[in-house]
Amino acid sequence: MSKDPWTDSDPQPGDFDAFLDGIDPNDPHYVETVEAGAGAKVRIVVNVDGEDARRLERIAAQRGQLPADVVADLLRDAERHAA
Repeated sequence: MSKDPWTDSDPQPGDFDAFLDGIDPNDPHYVETVEAGAGAKVRIVVNVDGEDARRLERIAAQRGQLPADVVADLLRDAERHAA
């Protein structure tokens, strides 16, 4: 059974090379070029579902925050405790 790097929890270097080789760097569907210092940000999408999603929504509502803000607070708190 072959692994699917798009769904594998541990993709390996080179798993996406064939896909990346087929991308036209001028195609705005795949590539967006921004000037340095133009306020570009890296965004990581976290998928939370089921009871965890409901729990996150409840915590956010209690705090008067968005779920993304709660996750950011949790990450900062975890980093402080790990130091």
